[in-house]
Amino acid sequence: MSFLHFFGFHPHETRPGDTETVRRIVGQLEQMEPERARYLAAFAYVLSRVANADQQITEAETRKMEEILQRVGDLPEEQAVLAIQIAKAQNRLAGGTEDFLVTREFRQIATPDQCRQLIDCLFAVSAVDDTISSAEETQIWQTASELGIPRDDFVRIRQRYADKREVLKGFREQIQSGTGNEE
Repeated sequence: MSFLHFFGFHPHETRPGDTETVRRIVGQLEQMEPERARYLAAFAYVLSRVANADQQITEAETRKMEEILQRVGDLPEEQAVLAIQIAKAQNRLAGGTEDFLVTREFRQIATPDQCRQLIDCLFAVSAVDDTISSAEETQIWQTASELGIPRDDFVRIRQRYADKREVLKGFREQIQSGTGNEE
């Protein structure tokens, strides 16, 4: 009998298609129903993927991801904090290779509405510092494509964050300063 079994913990079975990233987060959330834990693990990882698009995850982005995971996953704060910390660490360690694999796994276990909800949450995390950088927006578009989000849905979600988009802020500033009309 293993240590975990002795204390009443039973590790979740893994599936052949599970990525190492998702298995690690699921392992930390063992007391949950396995499908729910897989969903939240992938959700947390994709949040960290986009937060790290500019090669740094700020404290504000971390807090926003924790808040979102608490709300979406109906998790206590401690579990949301742990899941986000593990997702961030995994993203830093294996980001490039795992990004597509985890996003693909999320697409397989999520409904289209849940995929759209994730895209909205990605914009919310990126906008937490009042600016969605070009790198973040590009990463969100890539993620949306991998999730099979139609372009119209992506544009509709992105529109809610138009005032935070770096690319539009620069354009508005040019217009306001009068430099955009020079020929």
